Amino acid sequence: MASVIARYRCCRRFLGVALALLCLPLLLSPGARAENDAQSAVALEKQVKAAFLYKFMAYVEWPAGRAADGPLKIGVIGADEVAHELMRLVRLRGSQDRPVTVHRLRPTEAPTGLHALFIGGGYGQSPEPLLRQAQQESVLTVTENEQAFAHGSVINFKLLDGRVRFDISLPAAQRHNLRLSSRLIAVAHEVHRREP
Repeated sequence: MASVIARYRCCRRFLGVALALLCLPLLLSPGARAENDAQSAVALEKQVKAAFLYKFMAYVEWPAGRAADGPLKIGVIGADEVAHELMRLVRLRGSQDRPVTVHRLRPTEAPTGLHALFIGGGYGQSPEPLLRQAQQESVLTVTENEQAFAHGSVINFKLLDGRVRFDISLPAAQRHNLRLSSRLIAVAHEVHRREP
């Protein structure tokens, strides 16, 4: 009986080592590495966008009518991974000058009571109605859509050479009654000073 158990354990160890050796080439293959690299790049992109959204809040001045002592509210729609990362970031970093809260918006929900709204690429509808509502509420709008400025977005993310950058539309900021810090404008990739 003891010899049967010993053989079983030996066989199990051998099978474990054999499986590991068979799987190793798959893990090290260029295709697997490329897939892992692509997943890592996408995850990093979401993290960078969330960090930008968090930092933007410190460089925007809202109209005097907006409560200056409550939390800054960021709404996210069409980008669950960015919302999740932003929530994690808010928990880790705590508050800046004012606390920050994150809200996932439903497709039919209006951007009422928000300070910023991120409309991600996963939003399956035209962003124009949301952007129009946000303008009336003096909400900082951030998008990742090539046509965003034509629809009234204030800030738009884009990827350049694998890096997340952003452009700013000063006319849209003015229409939203927002004042953007010169330091934020200085680090933008492009600053649009005229209507599209």
